[in-house]
Amino acid sequence: MSIEISNESARTVDEDAILALARYLFDRLHLHPQTELSVVLVDEQAMAALHQQWMDEPGPTDVMSFPMDELRPGTEEAPAAEGLLGDIVVCPQVAARQAERGGHGVDDEILLLVTHGVLHLLGYDHEEPDEKAEMFALQRELLTGYLGRPAPRETDS
Repeated sequence: MSIEISNESARTVDEDAILALARYLFDRLHLHPQTELSVVLVDEQAMAALHQQWMDEPGPTDVMSFPMDELRPGTEEAPAAEGLLGDIVVCPQVAARQAERGGHGVDDEILLLVTHGVLHLLGYDHEEPDEKAEMFALQRELLTGYLGRPAPRETDS
């Protein structure tokens, strides 16, 4: 597996925890060992530019996902195909505000956003209520399993 993490923001983040989480997610979601993922952490200005360019919405957001090969989760019996999972872009400054509102740490919020981003790369969405229930339940299950304690609750950006 190839997981690249690049911190282009001014904020210090726990890159080792992000890498360990990504490895955990790859294992739990039965992704091919040669799957590639990129996680980039950017400042608010860069995130606002991406948000405007790709979503036509102003201002920074917390996380954006850019799928490449449209991979889907595998199973123990049938792991996912090899390929490029895609890119996740996280804004630590937005994450910090959300963490404060949610009453948990910034590192936990960033891990929640990375988990959220990976699920988006794998085709999960939350536009419809049933999709949201499925995605957020899996997100909590995965993050709780990784943390070994209850996952932080999602906050709105």
